[in-house]
Amino acid sequence: MPTYRDDAVVLRTHKLGEADRILTLLTRQHGKVRAVAKGVRRTSSKFGARLEPFMVVDAQLYIGRSLDIVQQVDQLGAYGAAIASDYDRYTSASAMAEAADRLVGEGDAQPQQFFLLVGALRSLSRGEHGPQPTRDSYLLRALGLAGWTIQLEACARCGEAGPHERFSAQASGVVCASCAPAGTPRADPRVLEVVGALLAGDWDTIDRASAADLDRAAGVVAAYAQHHLERAIRSLSSREGHR
Repeated sequence: MPTYRDDAVVLRTHKLGEADRILTLLTRQHGKVRAVAKGVRRTSSKFGARLEPFMVVDAQLYIGRSLDIVQQVDQLGAYGAAIASDYDRYTSASAMAEAADRLVGEGDAQPQQFFLLVGALRSLSRGEHGPQPTRDSYLLRALGLAGWTIQLEACARCGEAGPHERFSAQASGVVCASCAPAGTPRADPRVLEVVGALLAGDWDTIDRASAADLDRAAGVVAAYAQHHLERAIRSLSSREGHR
């Protein structure tokens, strides 16, 4: 029987029939995997609670024709309940999962993306930092791993050393006055400093930042992420609507 084991994060789930679920998993060694978990919606299921979104598991899967089948699950990180109980944590985790779903393809092994997401979900569930900066730091670093590192020190188009006052998501960072297209918005230096701290994981700087600067930095990160992912992240849009 063709089976394999791998560590996985549950990105999202969909109901299938009366008792099953289709799972989208980000695995450590096999990239993104879509699989069926049979019977997990029954109250008698032994591992249904382990296959909720944002849980980290060690799973054994059977290779199917179109969808793999979950055969066995051991829990590695129980982050789902703590995240789902708080709206801000939940929307931030949903945005991270949505980004991971787009950044990693099926069969495309990217262990660094896997470990980055696991670390962000762990931190989010423990409340180590605010949900919004945790999300934004993850998005910038995940995009960097995918080859889209935001440029903050020099003009993203001509390379002229900064500092520069304008930011262009399309250009992947700050741009000088000569390279800035018409209508390119100005960016407050304090906000760009926060964005740089989010990229570097400089939590001392992030935790000292004002709520206003964090919100404006979040706007920069959202524009940057959604440009490179080529469509809006639903969870970011829903969070803005809630506010």
